[in-house]
Amino acid sequence: MTRPTIPTELAAIVGDAFVVVDPDLTARHRIDWTGRYVGPDAVVVRPGSTAEVAGVVAWAAASGVALVPQGGNTGLVGGSVPERAGSVVVSTERLVALGEVDAVAGQVTVGAGVTPSMLADHVRGTGWRFAVDLGARDTATIGGMVATNAGGMRVFRHGSMRAQVLGLEYVTAAGDVVSRLGGLQKDNTGFDLGSLLCGSEGTLGIVTSARLRLIPDPAFRSTALLGFDSAPAARTAAWTLRRAVGPVEVIEYVSGQCVDLVATTFGLAAPFIAAHVLLVEAAADVDPTDSVSAAIGALAEPPTEVAVAADRTRQDALWRFRDDITAALATTGPVVKYDVSIPSSDVDAFRADAEVVMSARCPGATAWWFGHVCDDNLHLNVTGAPADPDVVAGLDRSILELVAAHGGSISAEHGIGRAKARYLHLSRSAVEIASMRAIKHALDPTGILNPGVLLP
Repeated sequence: MTRPTIPTELAAIVGDAFVVVDPDLTARHRIDWTGRYVGPDAVVVRPGSTAEVAGVVAWAAASGVALVPQGGNTGLVGGSVPERAGSVVVSTERLVALGEVDAVAGQVTVGAGVTPSMLADHVRGTGWRFAVDLGARDTATIGGMVATNAGGMRVFRHGSMRAQVLGLEYVTAAGDVVSRLGGLQKDNTGFDLGSLLCGSEGTLGIVTSARLRLIPDPAFRSTALLGFDSAPAARTAAWTLRRAVGPVEVIEYVSGQCVDLVATTFGLAAPFIAAHVLLVEAAADVDPTDSVSAAIGALAEPPTEVAVAADRTRQDALWRFRDDITAALATTGPVVKYDVSIPSSDVDAFRADAEVVMSARCPGATAWWFGHVCDDNLHLNVTGAPADPDVVAGLDRSILELVAAHGGSISAEHGIGRAKARYLHLSRSAVEIASMRAIKHALDPTGILNPGVLLP
């Protein structure tokens, strides 16, 4: 099928207004959040219902056109931008239905294009909230979060996206619709296909709606920023607080360097200066401030600096030193990002080895460290790396091989995408990869769904 024909065929399914071909308008759909992965010009289709998504997929299956499912396009590994010329990006941004909150069961059904912020607004006041929270809460979408099994900041307490999904509605590679949105807590009728789609990065089907588990919304929160002289002291404190304070649900690590950058970039006054910082938040129906403060005071190696906030204004001020890191880094120029998992016992050794590798590969570059302490997820961001893609590719290979050598995973949250497909063998065995290929072939035999993503 020729390029001029594709928009006309798609317009017959979704309407002229929802087929985008102007390069100025499609540009945001062809480049991912990092700016490293830019696809060729592509038609963007914006279906407004599951039936329209099914129509688009059935058309693509008959026409042999590659489809790239796309939510908020906030990924870091090129998994939501086109690779092939002639591809069609299927944007879910119009799938924003918000179902009634089941206040008894603590469940809600939402469209794939709904953002975490939209969901939070929708459930506010019902006594419930959504468990997964992440920095891209205003732009990421539920469909994309399902597709990448997003984690965020509360994983050690509430689990990643897969743990929140009670049912999915999705379109298969043949254009058929599967709808299981009943929300049953127990359903042992064979393979859990919805769970299989969670983390499949749009390669097995296109999610259009999700039935989500909600968690109780507590009456009180207490937030603390803790400063330490050493990374081991900060890490030990994090694990101790996780065990000692039941309502603790967030423990974030931020290097003092990142705190300084956020403060400088946005004109904020940091509450203190420290080499290593923890952001700790507890949530409960009884004010947890006293229990958090007591646990901090009882640490074997207490923090050198402490700032505690019980009111929302001060809490938001402390949160900025975690939430605004990505935005602050973006002001420095191109950023090379690594989202990996490292066993807690190996974190310090990995950091030291990674900085040696970075200095050798990219002299003069700067490493920025932050992450989710108690679920092994570490973020390494590199600024000042050469623009030469071969140099960056060499750095990618060295860092990911180092991750594997330290017993970690090359992807903690954002998936494999295109960026890490060639390195999948570092975290999965040949047998596992062969099994993945078999599943992909069974569910997408013609390979039209997100080709080039996840599997090399």
